[in-house]
Amino acid sequence: MKEYFPTIGLEIHAELSTQTKMFCGSKNDPDEKEPNVNICPVCMAHPGTLPVINKEAVKSVLRVGEAVGGSIADFTEFDRKNYFYPDIPKAYQISQYKYPLVTGGSLVGIQITRVHLEEDTAKSQHVGATSLVDFNRAGVPLLELVTEPVIHSAQEAGRFARELQILLSPLYLGVSEANMEKGEMRVEANISVSSDPNKFGTKIEVKNLNSFRAVEKAIDFEIARQIEVLENGGVIEQETRGWDENKSITFSQRKKESSHDYRYFPDPDLPKIYISQIPEFQNLKATLPELPQDKRARLEQSYNIKNDDIETFIRNPQVGSFFETVAKNFTDSETWQTVANFITSDVLGLVSKNDSVTLADELLGQMTTDSLVQLVKMYEAGEISSRGAKDILSILVLEGGESRDVATAKNLFQKSDEGELNIIIDQIIEENPKVVTEFKEGNVRSLQFLIGQGMKKTGGSANPGLLGELFTKKLN
Repeated sequence: MKEYFPTIGLEIHAELSTQTKMFCGSKNDPDEKEPNVNICPVCMAHPGTLPVINKEAVKSVLRVGEAVGGSIADFTEFDRKNYFYPDIPKAYQISQYKYPLVTGGSLVGIQITRVHLEEDTAKSQHVGATSLVDFNRAGVPLLELVTEPVIHSAQEAGRFARELQILLSPLYLGVSEANMEKGEMRVEANISVSSDPNKFGTKIEVKNLNSFRAVEKAIDFEIARQIEVLENGGVIEQETRGWDENKSITFSQRKKESSHDYRYFPDPDLPKIYISQIPEFQNLKATLPELPQDKRARLEQSYNIKNDDIETFIRNPQVGSFFETVAKNFTDSETWQTVANFITSDVLGLVSKNDSVTLADELLGQMTTDSLVQLVKMYEAGEISSRGAKDILSILVLEGGESRDVATAKNLFQKSDEGELNIIIDQIIEENPKVVTEFKEGNVRSLQFLIGQGMKKTGGSANPGLLGELFTKKLN
């Protein structure tokens, strides 16, 4: 079989979290359950109505452009994209064609072609032979981002989509909820394969991708399907395909339209926009928070902790802030990793089991940054064992308190009194003659058993390192 080279480009739509719709004063409420209540003559395209541009929506897209390092347009305009479908009340969609708000930029190393603004469509529902349309979503501001065709694997595409969702979300830019399950962020993949690495194959667009898992599975399936067609002597025809989640296959929907099929032309009802002349659109870069890619690089350089922990802190900024407040009390990477382990493994494990536990910059459940600093110092000094630290953490998160007080109350300080431990060791040796014989014969694992018995008899409060030394000394 020939070697084939896949090429992928993404088109991603995200509904913006403005109070009103793109060209009218109707409420923008993605959680509205009652159909056709957030509508008005403008978004329903009644004759004689005129659209008015939502300035906040334009500002949101410009902020995204600054965040991805794109080039902000000085001149921009809106166009009519003409096609007829029941969920388009005007029989055209107001979008941007020749003059998008943002061109260029990149995210996680993937080049972006453009970011522009348009209005969303209504939602169609098909019940048997009856089709119903809910116009609540019609006219909602919609960001569209198009990447360059520079992606070459499903995993790379999934990574880009995940990073964009985090960037747009309330965790960072706050321009969109970007919830894929609710349809607030929708991904379409343009996929082609070619036996020539310097040439593109025929592009297939795959729609209906409502999860990152679906994005990756659909791309992998489509690459394999196209290769099979070509290997069997077939020809790939440009078309739009859907994704069937239940069958995990793509299926043909329609032949793909080209841009001239939509008969784009500037919307005569909307004014041209000169970005540099609008005060609210100036110096938007200064409004950006620390972005995920910048935070990722800083955490790696400053603390040298595991990548998985960094990603946890990127996706949970409040938890990340808590970590940094604690970590600043220490100076070495080994201790920073200990702090990260306690938070990501132990604390977040407790959070997953207890819905009542909340996370904040200065509190994880009931645990304060000061109490975790104290716990880490006790652990690093050998005053408490790993098991003891976990027990104390559980109490701190669920009940609060000071680490040293909890350790005292629960008898969790490690016993390091050799005289006291030797008495316990003698009992264990007497109770386990077979294991003692195995140890003397060179079975190293038997020592771990003996140490385990010592930890059991002391309720986990013995120093395991010291136990090992004392057992070895006594039995050699």
